[in-house]
Amino acid sequence: MSEPASLRTHRVIVPTAIDMAALVGPADEVLRVIEAGFPAADIHVRGNEITISGPHSQSVMVTRLLDELIELLQLGVELNADVVRRSIEMLADATPSRPADVMSVDIVSNRGRSVRPKTVGQRAYVDSIDANTITFGIGPAGTGKTYLAVAKAVQAWQAKQVSRIVLTRPAVEAGERLGYLPGSLSEKIDPYLRPLYDAMRDMLEPDLLPRLIESGTVDVVPLAYMRGRTLNDAFIILDEAQNTSMEQLKMFLTRLGFGSKMVITGDITQVDLPGGVTSGLRVIEDILVGVDDVAFCHLGSADVVRHRLVADIIDAYGRWDVVRGPHSERTQRTRR
Repeated sequence: MSEPASLRTHRVIVPTAIDMAALVGPADEVLRVIEAGFPAADIHVRGNEITISGPHSQSVMVTRLLDELIELLQLGVELNADVVRRSIEMLADATPSRPADVMSVDIVSNRGRSVRPKTVGQRAYVDSIDANTITFGIGPAGTGKTYLAVAKAVQAWQAKQVSRIVLTRPAVEAGERLGYLPGSLSEKIDPYLRPLYDAMRDMLEPDLLPRLIESGTVDVVPLAYMRGRTLNDAFIILDEAQNTSMEQLKMFLTRLGFGSKMVITGDITQVDLPGGVTSGLRVIEDILVGVDDVAFCHLGSADVVRHRLVADIIDAYGRWDVVRGPHSERTQRTRR
């Protein structure tokens, strides 16, 4: 008896080189996520053959998904529930992307861990950094904008495309006037620059970063100390750029020297500047419109790679913004 026209059965033969345990996940974790995403599809695993039965649209989608997951495994990507959920979202998008194209790009690897883009937006951001001298990464917390920028800086240094890495942040809470705080300069600025140190430590051997800092190969400084410098042959990252004034951002951008690349990251919904000071990041896209070799990448809740609730929280704030209307600077400064 033939199956109804609306139902289809597909079979996926998994290459013998693929570990079936890795494909279905520990305790069938991967398989359970697929079944939850396509509840009308009936999925059976027997040996290295997977049979998918159900409505045509779902059985076709599951087949495509399994082909992508197999290719990800072949490219060295470890499968887990998060990878599968993101793969389903990419394939179901109005303009679908191949998960294997997005998540298989190794930027840097260290101690058995690889830094890779995990979303379509992150892949576009990484590609933009490669293609442009100046790239702005604008988006909410957790979208990987700083982490990926640091990874690209380490990659460029390892490939000898640049001779040094410069990391900077505005020390807004101290008003960029650090002299009155107790301790040495390093102790004063450390809290502001700690996220940049932490990201770089993930990508380098534990004893290498202190030596690179001591030699000047890695230069981690507050934005106030960038004035008057010209940075040649360097990969330069400005983090938390929403906390720069228009004048400060102009000062930073004009530090660009020959053979250098810049990445500027920030979240325009989390401005900590005092009242009356306009965030340079909020207006820079209007200022630089039409300028060649400058790119703006906007990341959103779909690019959040932290706990799944973070994306929901960001979306909830976005809906609240629409209902409430423009915020005061004070309200924006409380969002941390």
